[in-house]
Amino acid sequence: MEFGSPQFWFAVAQIIAIDIMLGGDNAVVIALACRRLPEAQRRQGIFWGVVGAIGLRVVLVFFALQLLAIPYLKVVGALLLLWIGVKLLLPEHDAEAHGSVEGATTLAGAIKTIVVADAVMSLDNVIAVAGAAKGDIGLVVFGILVSIPIVVWGSRIVLRLMERFPIVITFGGALLGWIAGDMLVTDVAVKASLADAPRGHTYVAAAAGAILVVIIGTLLKRRAEAARVGVPMQPIAATEAPVTVGQVLRVLVPVDGSEGSLAAVRYAMDMGKRLAVGLGLQLDLINVQRAVSSDVASFVSRDDLQDYHRERADKALGPARALLDQAGIRYGVHQFVGQPGKVIAEFAAEQKADQIVMGTRGLGTHTGALLGSVTQDTIVNAMVPVLVVK
Repeated sequence: MEFGSPQFWFAVAQIIAIDIMLGGDNAVVIALACRRLPEAQRRQGIFWGVVGAIGLRVVLVFFALQLLAIPYLKVVGALLLLWIGVKLLLPEHDAEAHGSVEGATTLAGAIKTIVVADAVMSLDNVIAVAGAAKGDIGLVVFGILVSIPIVVWGSRIVLRLMERFPIVITFGGALLGWIAGDMLVTDVAVKASLADAPRGHTYVAAAAGAILVVIIGTLLKRRAEAARVGVPMQPIAATEAPVTVGQVLRVLVPVDGSEGSLAAVRYAMDMGKRLAVGLGLQLDLINVQRAVSSDVASFVSRDDLQDYHRERADKALGPARALLDQAGIRYGVHQFVGQPGKVIAEFAAEQKADQIVMGTRGLGTHTGALLGSVTQDTIVNAMVPVLVVK
């Protein structure tokens, strides 16, 4: 494949997209592996860990390219890639199994953890990149060198992008299906039997693979979400609750650190001033962290993952707590891990809240709707009135 040609850049774009879509979990492990290091060593740990991971990834893809040249192995790889694409569309579940790997306290330990984690968790990535590269190892090196820094240093942006724009994940699954369809018909053995096939049959197969992944993934996703009804919430920290005195209006405010959620907090504060005489306001803040994938949970220790979620929740709740502390308003604080919209609705019902007050959107937007995805899910699942603040 000639450097600079349209085909070259299209393949590079595919490799970058694959690394971004499948590299989010690796970014979480990197953060967990280096979280206990001093700030200066933390940067070195991330840098050298990524360098080692890139080198190992290139070696693994090189061997994968050689193996895919063997008859029928591309067929196996294509079928596996189809499942990887479907799995990408499925909702993350609350993993029970945790590994014993804790955040390293030495630079060498952190680097080792990052490299080993990348090797263990990157099978899907290696197969997908090998399929997109079409036998060009130079293309693999170039694509990975460009995409890995994006995943590592832009991991928070990438994860938020996938959380707030669910359609991005669908496109990622479709991309993997596209590559799988192309791999299937370009296998050495299959290609020979399709010598008389109409021109453009590879594009038809690729499109069929993309459509198949989206259809199967969407159906399984709906089934998985239906099965999650009644799944218990996972508290992150001990609940801080205000003292209830007399008759009160109980208001629950979901907070994620965004300006939208702060607007909801301000509105709830003003509600207290407008209440009838003799009626008080009981204000509760809730933050729900999304669960990590089973790959991450099986690799890191439960304690480290709990601390990771708690730190992120504390940071998200900080601005709202500062507002309420400054105003001298008592409030409760509740932190959970799970699917935000469903957890908020479930907690509101459990606590017999009178109302939920939340922003129109959080840290991003949801395509195809004016409301944020969490706000939309809360409205769908809530059994109490939901007031949406612009």
